[in-house]
Amino acid sequence: MSIQPRLTRFDLSMIVISLVIGMGIFGSPSDVAVKAGNTWIFFGAWIFGGVVTLCGALTFAEIGARYPATGGFYKVFSYCYHPAFAFMINWVLVISNAASVAAVALLGAEYINPILLPASFQNATGTKLTTIATVLVLYVINFLGIKLSARAQNVLSIFKVVAILILCTAIFKSDATPKAAIAALPANYNMVTAFGLSLVAVFFTYGGYQQTINFGGDIIDAKRNIPKAVFVGIGTVIVLYLAINYAYYAVLGLGGLQQTRTLAAHLAGVIFGATGYKITSILMFVSVLAYVNVNILANPRVYYAMAEDGILPSIFKRVNQRTQVQEFGMSFFVAAALVILFFVGSFSEMLKYVMFFDTIGLSLAAVAIFILRKKTRDMDTSNIYTIKLFPLIPLVFIIAYWFVTINIFITFKDDPYAALWCLAAYVLGLGIYYIGARNKKTASPDN
Repeated sequence: MSIQPRLTRFDLSMIVISLVIGMGIFGSPSDVAVKAGNTWIFFGAWIFGGVVTLCGALTFAEIGARYPATGGFYKVFSYCYHPAFAFMINWVLVISNAASVAAVALLGAEYINPILLPASFQNATGTKLTTIATVLVLYVINFLGIKLSARAQNVLSIFKVVAILILCTAIFKSDATPKAAIAALPANYNMVTAFGLSLVAVFFTYGGYQQTINFGGDIIDAKRNIPKAVFVGIGTVIVLYLAINYAYYAVLGLGGLQQTRTLAAHLAGVIFGATGYKITSILMFVSVLAYVNVNILANPRVYYAMAEDGILPSIFKRVNQRTQVQEFGMSFFVAAALVILFFVGSFSEMLKYVMFFDTIGLSLAAVAIFILRKKTRDMDTSNIYTIKLFPLIPLVFIIAYWFVTINIFITFKDDPYAALWCLAAYVLGLGIYYIGARNKKTASPDN
């Protein structure tokens, strides 16, 4: 049983938007403002982040066009490097994604609980119960079929775009007076370090689009539609991010940005007054629904690719031919997210770990374009997307992500074991691969 193409270019464009726009844009600009210390670095980080993201999107668009496959992120590593290296990188990323789903779902529950539940349930238990219910409802929707899940994703994505545009109208309100205070740059920072640390939160907020190549086997006319959908999705995201950051700055000023975590709530308060809190809660919860749903849709495709290589049991690649759902793979991912839910602390603390894994994984995936071009040099590229400014475009992306990785190591200096635990996760993944490979060899009838 194999996965058949069911998703259109529009479906994938909406998936790109939801993979990128999560909860980050409604909170991370505050972290960026603190790290940046001045207006020029703040906006420079967001503009530079958009340029680098576009470079990454163009790079992954060519990768997806040259090598369209289900679980493409894993498959590209396996084809260009080695299956062991592919498994090591991807198993950590999938766990990291499950942790992100759990943390973001918790944030969504915190927003919506005051509206849905009585005061007696406004506690940690009530938050976790709402989180579990949210994940399970989306799990059921995904279980009913990939097209139904895609339609739900389209609605949620369009709602998020409209929500951001509405929040941007706060700049037209007469009572929007920005705070003039700007916190000084910490004494131990220089401008380069401030810029680099600002990019950690910026790249996290722009991240996620790379998972589109996991849908290579799901997309109708993948070689044409993947790059076009990526262009539309990323272009939309960049415009929305720059617009809402300008709105934050116009309403609050950089000093207000540094001192305010609930940025969307402030904008909604300017627009809607006393009812702004409830409006914001609904907007945030819908944003969470879209983020959780698209991750439930995307991540099991990596399991499928690993199972095709025989590293994971074959049950991970079983697909319901009617619904095109990996019933076991998706159930496993949801179960992992729910288990992690009980161990997740704060989202901000987890950010540096998630970004450490992401910056390494994404930069190495981008390096694969050079290997992929060499291995597919005889391919007819007349009907597929190829990067025009090669190798400049992928090099900008790779160098920028390595720069951020170095700055994340700087943040680990206060916790000397953090980098060690991160590296140990990769080593553990390598061990799991060789155990799986040995079991595969032992089970082979040729041995």
